[in-house]
Amino acid sequence: MSDWWRGAVFYQIYPRSFCDTNGNGVGDLKGVIEKLGYVARLGVDAIWISPFYRSPMKDYGYDVSDYRDVDPLFGSMADADALVKRAHDLGLKVMIDQVWSHSSDQHPWFAESRASRDNPKADWYVWADAKADGSPPNNWQAMFGGASWTWDSRRRQYYLHNFLPEQPDLNVRNPAVQDALLDIARFWLDRGVDGFRLDVVNFYVQDALLRDNPSLDLPRAPARPHQFQRHLFDRTQPETLEFIARLRKLLDLYGAAALGEIEDEEPVATQRIYTDGPARLHTAYSFSLLRAKRMTADVIKAAMNAWNGAQGWPSWSFSNHDVVRFPTRLAENDRERTKQLFALLLALRGTAFVYQGDELGLPHADVPFGRLRDPEAIAFYPSGIGRDGARTPMPWAREANMAGFTDAPDAWLPLDPRHRALAVDAQEADSNSMLAFARKMIALRKSSAALREGDFVALDAPDPVLAFERAAMGERMLCVFNLGDQPQEWDALAPVGEARLTLGGAKRDGARVMLPPYSALFA
Repeated sequence: MSDWWRGAVFYQIYPRSFCDTNGNGVGDLKGVIEKLGYVARLGVDAIWISPFYRSPMKDYGYDVSDYRDVDPLFGSMADADALVKRAHDLGLKVMIDQVWSHSSDQHPWFAESRASRDNPKADWYVWADAKADGSPPNNWQAMFGGASWTWDSRRRQYYLHNFLPEQPDLNVRNPAVQDALLDIARFWLDRGVDGFRLDVVNFYVQDALLRDNPSLDLPRAPARPHQFQRHLFDRTQPETLEFIARLRKLLDLYGAAALGEIEDEEPVATQRIYTDGPARLHTAYSFSLLRAKRMTADVIKAAMNAWNGAQGWPSWSFSNHDVVRFPTRLAENDRERTKQLFALLLALRGTAFVYQGDELGLPHADVPFGRLRDPEAIAFYPSGIGRDGARTPMPWAREANMAGFTDAPDAWLPLDPRHRALAVDAQEADSNSMLAFARKMIALRKSSAALREGDFVALDAPDPVLAFERAAMGERMLCVFNLGDQPQEWDALAPVGEARLTLGGAKRDGARVMLPPYSALFA
């Protein structure tokens, strides 16, 4: 069976902000279909689409009220089927989000579960009695602030929610819940999707005894209360892997793949555990590089070395809908540095995920407080990570209304004025644009077995030079990056072969590689 996902380049689409075809200021599935030709021309192998299911939108689709239907805001099931067909016609695989750690509190399952303690779905969510003084069962803290428990006066018990109170946690220990989730997987696999991105996959199961998390000894108070604790008991329990084994068996029948999102205190170690062998996930990503404040040679080598000897296969991205966009976070919005980091992402061993707008070098958008929609950003303002800044409308046409995203005078989030100059049509006409470079770099990766699947071998180089070799199937690719703001020279100790791609004026002369600031060479 083909490991089509291994070494692939995925393009993440956040449909609310991709393209609006009905003029309501919110992107939709027909908008995704309309722009899939553009995505295919990037040269990527697959798309990952964030949730488009029925939802009250308290967390913008990550609170699902019906896993088997499309929210009317995004379109219809016919649109979803047409999207999968169009993607396949263009040679693109389709991965869709599945949010199985929790549902919406408007899901019929939860309505039944909360009705009594003895109904057929009474044990489909995580319920617990109050302590003798009426307080929550333990000290767990929700990611979006406050206790992880909310009192329900109907059952006269607390229910668990790792995020918003409107996102109650499913009891994935329950075999009936597992069966229901696998039925959802079959529903979408039968409609032709090629895999699932599993939201916070290590949150599926909690400690059976609901023990308190230990506190951390912190020098100063963090911005969020959940950061006061070591999360030993509210996530990453071994029983989760038993369910993953059942899911993997189903996926293998369809030739489909699972990508797990890992949110943990030891992210790479947990990534390895969750991908370690044929009964685990096909691949997983964590926030280890997504939250990095600086990109250094040591950061990259540590991430790569952590996978030495692993059975599993990693995935990497520098941006997504949950973090500050990498051109701002890592490159100070400098175009050449942004190109270099894009090249670095696609040079790493693993599957690469490009977030919509990365290929344009979009800076993280400024969203004023009055326009914030993200519940986390609002709760922790001004210390939040500002997820809304990564979710603003995709700019398609520089001079068009709302940069071509919508015919409406405004959108669900504002357009950052800086994004107009970086619109797709403006970059299409510029051979030196970020978009032109992104296409070149994706093409280089696709043409190279070494870059797609090869081993990673770090080479000796003085900081801030990062040098490594990728090797597979008799091909060796040298990758050299000057991550600093001063010119550098590096001695490869042997003559460097023909340059396949250079950036920022990097050159070779025999065994010497001359590297201007923020340059790169592939040879």
